[in-house]
Amino acid sequence: MSTWLITGCSTGLGRALAQAVLAAGHNAVVTARDEATVADLAEQAPERALAAALDVTDPARASAVVQQAEERFGGVDVLVNNAGYGYRAAVEEGDDADVRTLFETHFYGSVSMIKAVLPGMRARRAGSIVNVSSIGAQITPAGSGYYAAVKAAMEGMSGSLRGELRPLGISVTVVEPGAFRTDFSGRSLTQASTPIADYADTAGKRRKENDTTHGTQPGDPARAGQAILTAVESAEPPAMLLLGTDALTSYRAVLTAALAETEAWEQVSTSTDFDA
Repeated sequence: MSTWLITGCSTGLGRALAQAVLAAGHNAVVTARDEATVADLAEQAPERALAAALDVTDPARASAVVQQAEERFGGVDVLVNNAGYGYRAAVEEGDDADVRTLFETHFYGSVSMIKAVLPGMRARRAGSIVNVSSIGAQITPAGSGYYAAVKAAMEGMSGSLRGELRPLGISVTVVEPGAFRTDFSGRSLTQASTPIADYADTAGKRRKENDTTHGTQPGDPARAGQAILTAVESAEPPAMLLLGTDALTSYRAVLTAALAETEAWEQVSTSTDFDA
């Protein structure tokens, strides 16, 4: 039995993962900004679940929740940084305050959680950190520049963190979901307040009023929860876990295109070295 601390459990992937973790017999600290939205999860297994209010943008609260977990269960074995929301805008349209809040939630919030659990994990020389990213970090669709950027920042940090923690017995996995049937493209999606007409045919197509994908996404959150559980419990958790056929197909296309462009510009790339 291990203890999982999962952020953003009120809906979507976070809730599905919490249910999978509890069904597997593990302990779970289930969190949301409003504790009432996760109370039912805790009631499913009162002896193994703890509901806690958590705004990941508050480092003090992050530390307090980790302390609660340690007092109740003895420590956090698995941290899942899942809390977040979507933001769509052409780069020029993005509201500065909204973009900063996006980074405070997704990136700095995850860093706060990581820093809060690492002392305990390092002391035990064991643990797993799972950072939920998005295939958007790879495919960078028009209209999602800021969301792709914050997820790319999380992935870059995760890669370095993996190298730092692997010798200490702690794994780091980035999860890249494709489109899942959650509230991500509905209630949880935000966007720039003032659209610019010149971007109507690019970023504009991804605005909420023009997006018809909500409710038809191919991904099943329950199966995603099981997949994450399987990856964490494996003998060698992956550096990256793609979720969904759409994510897998898109990632392969990105790799193929990147390799082709690298080879096309190889002579220019190598021309910058000093002559031997």
